[in-house]
Amino acid sequence: MELNKRQEQILQIVKDYGPITGESIAEKLNLTRATLRPDLAILTMAGYLEARPRVGYFYTGKTGTQLFADKIKKMKVEDYQSIPVVVNENVSVYDAIVTMFLEDVGTLFVVDDESLLAGVLSRKDLLRASLGKQELTAIPVNIIMTRMPNIAVCYKDDPLIDVAEQLIEKQIDAMPVVRKTEKGYEVIGRITKTNMTKAFVSLAKDDV
Repeated sequence: MELNKRQEQILQIVKDYGPITGESIAEKLNLTRATLRPDLAILTMAGYLEARPRVGYFYTGKTGTQLFADKIKKMKVEDYQSIPVVVNENVSVYDAIVTMFLEDVGTLFVVDDESLLAGVLSRKDLLRASLGKQELTAIPVNIIMTRMPNIAVCYKDDPLIDVAEQLIEKQIDAMPVVRKTEKGYEVIGRITKTNMTKAFVSLAKDDV
């Protein structure tokens, strides 16, 4: 976030005299409290200042880089997850390929007859299966999928940055967002590298 000249002046005043009230800041700048209100709100929401009732404004001491890092750490999976694309474990490889093509996704989540997570199908899995001479309409996806418990999952409350690290570490394109039940995992969303890109682009734009 790039500060304007008046916001820089406000920060310097709070550094030098804080805690200090909004009225006192306005007096030092020969401005009205109403004129300063938007700038104080921006500096407070951005994290440069902290406001305490009946006390005034404090300087947090954080740099722009630290504030940006703090924002990233607060981003949660549930704010950026998308709708999962699931198939039953008994559908054919051919039908899974068609679903992946029509839904324009790179990963399918496979569920059992109780709609619980049973496996994951990637483009590589389907490509590998299609290279042979097998009849794809006769092969169920549960033959070629990656099975539980060898599947990385995440929860809606997980920090987005932690999931991003897992995607990179495990070299996968997507991860199911799950809800744990007594019988297993219910798939409630998905997080992909595309979700990550959109999240960090939106954060960067908000910080401009």
